[in-house]
Amino acid sequence: MSSDVLDDSHRDLHSEQGALPGEHVGRASDPVIKVHDIAWLEFEKPDLAAAEVFAHAFGFSTVHRSAGELVLRGTLAGPPCVIVRKGVRSRFLGPAFRAADAHDLLRLSSATGTNVRALPEHLGGVVVDVREPAGALVRVVADVIDHPELPSQPAHTYNFGAAEHPRINATQRPPREPARVERLGHVVLQTDRYRASLDWYLKHLGMIVSDFLFFPGQRERGPAMSFIRCDRGDTPADHHTLAMTLGPRNRYVHSAYQVADLDALAAGGEHLKELGYQHSWGIGRHIQGSQIFDYWRDPDGFLVEHFSDGDLFDASLEPGWAPMTASGLNQWGPPATPDFLGIAPGKEPAREALAMASSLRSDNEFDLHRLLGLLKVARS
Repeated sequence: MSSDVLDDSHRDLHSEQGALPGEHVGRASDPVIKVHDIAWLEFEKPDLAAAEVFAHAFGFSTVHRSAGELVLRGTLAGPPCVIVRKGVRSRFLGPAFRAADAHDLLRLSSATGTNVRALPEHLGGVVVDVREPAGALVRVVADVIDHPELPSQPAHTYNFGAAEHPRINATQRPPREPARVERLGHVVLQTDRYRASLDWYLKHLGMIVSDFLFFPGQRERGPAMSFIRCDRGDTPADHHTLAMTLGPRNRYVHSAYQVADLDALAAGGEHLKELGYQHSWGIGRHIQGSQIFDYWRDPDGFLVEHFSDGDLFDASLEPGWAPMTASGLNQWGPPATPDFLGIAPGKEPAREALAMASSLRSDNEFDLHRLLGLLKVARS
């Protein structure tokens, strides 16, 4: 592909500018395997009943329930979206990615010195558990059970512009009901070893970067966030299946679940609001990924997103580069809220502040200059 074509892609599709000479290329030359997609996310929570009530209001369906585990799915055919295990406290356990087949798990197992083992019967298939450089658990699965498709949100008929008016003598009344989750789209994670973790995902799971963000005034120090997609060759994949950002500690940031359209997202949000759940930010449209978004807090404080109309890229597109700013998070919609940015009063921001102090005394990538860059992002 010529540099002119890549430059046009940067301007027209996903970024104002591409990489400068010597900057990160956003992919590994010879990855161990190439994961096909994200499979599910795993959490621990003390109250599975409350977790299930919120899950149904958010738009999930229960596919398996026991005294110690809750498994949630979307309407599209495939594996579950979320697995919640009963625990003494609420915490994120890690993501699971789906390999093309079990042979990939053997290659990953050999490269990482781990074992392939069977998953429980209600999940099916096999798994390899590995640790990335920051110590976070990453699961790669194959041959898991694909559940059949469920009824999806009814499609709407739209009257657009002056030429097309297919809806005559009929009203448009989307009900205020749960926005039916179709599938898990992506997870966003923070790490204090961003570059090492990023390179690990590219090398071991064969993922590729769609967009890099850097702290304002610190481009020469390299990126501080990346939006990473699966490499499916000529077959388009979500703009990002995983996003990683540099911060003072390793933590879950949010996860995103696809719904049918803006009406489903908005009416589903009204339903959650009527039930008294906490709205975090939205409705708006992102820049990186272009999704229409709406963010909510579950009863345990985890940030979850309804999204629709996201970008799809094939493997030919090179990474874009842009500065990281709070005002650059959306093309339209309300400004990012203190809750979404993690600066509203509360336990989680307090933990983040304590982590900032301790991380500056630790062996990681989050130094004083990076801290100043992150604070500048929050003020932007």
